[in-house]
Amino acid sequence: MSELLATPDVFVDLAELEDAQTTTTWRLIIDAAPRSGAANMAIDQAIAEACATGDSPPTLRFYRWNPPAVSLGRLQPINDIDEQRVAAFGYEIVRRPTGGRAILHTDELTYSVAAAASHPLMHGGVMDAYLRISNALIAGLRLLGVDADKAPGDVRVGADVSAVCFETPSAYEITAGGRKLMGSAQSRRANYVLQHGSLPLVGDITRLIDVLALPAAQAEALRRELRARACTLAQALGVDDASDLVEFTRVAGAMRRGFEQALNLELQPGALTTEEVRRSALLIRTQFGNNAWNRQR
Repeated sequence: MSELLATPDVFVDLAELEDAQTTTTWRLIIDAAPRSGAANMAIDQAIAEACATGDSPPTLRFYRWNPPAVSLGRLQPINDIDEQRVAAFGYEIVRRPTGGRAILHTDELTYSVAAAASHPLMHGGVMDAYLRISNALIAGLRLLGVDADKAPGDVRVGADVSAVCFETPSAYEITAGGRKLMGSAQSRRANYVLQHGSLPLVGDITRLIDVLALPAAQAEALRRELRARACTLAQALGVDDASDLVEFTRVAGAMRRGFEQALNLELQPGALTTEEVRRSALLIRTQFGNNAWNRQR
């Protein structure tokens, strides 16, 4: 029986730590151009499915969105948002394959991690993998100069929270100066683990409030609360939104190094396989780009 080392957040198997000394090779995909919300969610799922069958290696992907999109958690009611306002702002609506609450994806870096559920870095429960990935995200943010931390492992989001993902951090989500900086969500099904999350780079963190189905007074109260509880990377660094320090390519490079260092990975640049492209095109037609599917709840 292996010995256990107690830490404030989790019990770590010492045998696992020894195994982690071996460098693991993953695929790295950094999308050069932004994609639609439907394409981004379809690609994430297609990669995860290919990882489950062993047809693709574990993959870290960084990407952006164009046009901006409001993404809903897999089980979140569509009536949390005002669809007419969403259309008036020129935003898309897409439903994520993961849980959680609404996010407005604009001016951000999004990451996704996909691997077979049997992969050593994914074994254990949801929170075990979540903690490992959070440590990698923190390592990348610290390389950027952010004094990042994670919420305690016993923090859980209750049923009384709003429709906004960034209102409050849950277990192991990333904070800076006491404010939420990164939100993530994870899905475990069909023998794969898919986790993706959002790092707002610049802009008004409260823009999502404009499209929520809320009375005006409640919306303004939530706007004030969100502004106090969440921040962008530029705010965390104390720099102007135009600063090169928050440029997508630079941030992606630092986050890549954070994953390599924290998880002892060798990230090899790659591209989608032919089968992943085919599968993502099908998922766009049948799910993520299908209005009826996105509005099903």
